Amino acid sequence: MPTVGTSSYAVRLDSVSKEYRSGKNAVRALDAVTAGFPRGTFTAIMGPSGSGKSTFLNCAAGLDRPTSGRVVLGDTELSSRSETELTELRRDRIGFVFQAYNLLGSLNVEENVTLPLRLAERRIDRAFLRQVLTAVSLGEHLKRRPSELSGGQQQRVAVARALINHPDVVVADEPTGALDSRSSRQVLELLRQIVDDMGQTVLMVTHDPVAASYADSVVFLADGKLAGELTRPTPEQVAARVTHLGE
Repeated sequence: MPTVGTSSYAVRLDSVSKEYRSGKNAVRALDAVTAGFPRGTFTAIMGPSGSGKSTFLNCAAGLDRPTSGRVVLGDTELSSRSETELTELRRDRIGFVFQAYNLLGSLNVEENVTLPLRLAERRIDRAFLRQVLTAVSLGEHLKRRPSELSGGQQQRVAVARALINHPDVVVADEPTGALDSRSSRQVLELLRQIVDDMGQTVLMVTHDPVAASYADSVVFLADGKLAGELTRPTPEQVAARVTHLGE
């Protein structure tokens, strides 16, 4: 795991723990996790159910506040920010891609992609919009609504929306979970492309060893703690490591 402590990281977690209360009991979802993700890299997060993957991603994206420790987005430390400030940071500096696409059915492709800019009352850079829509192969479908697109096309719209603000990091939570194998491959190739060609940083939670093999590295979690890392692994190496987590 890279050393934490310089602004060359898109996002860093420093001794982050997160506890949830359930009645009288406290569940520790993350336990003193330290990790740094350099700009322009693609990292997959894997682990068994209950290992802390989603909590890890939510803390990195400013959706959850750590119980202890700190999260730094670029040079911005998140824990001291108000809820309003965090909302603006997520809108302006983090791109989100979810399993369920989260597109607005009443808006067409162009309107869905540019929604974060319009919410922030920011000018739409038409040249960059064309670049993004070309990158996701949707330049000919600007006026279509989500119901007129395949699942894979809808997820590509979601990726374009995540990119439109030039975010510090794109976080993707099981982005291929609802797709068939062909559409999954296209979305994973797109995520790989935006890292290689656009210098984006991607953090992706996945349970799929094939999906993880598209990343530069795979970080494993077990019982809320880091449990190893593989660099440029094959799907077989990822599957073997996941099988033995927690042993």
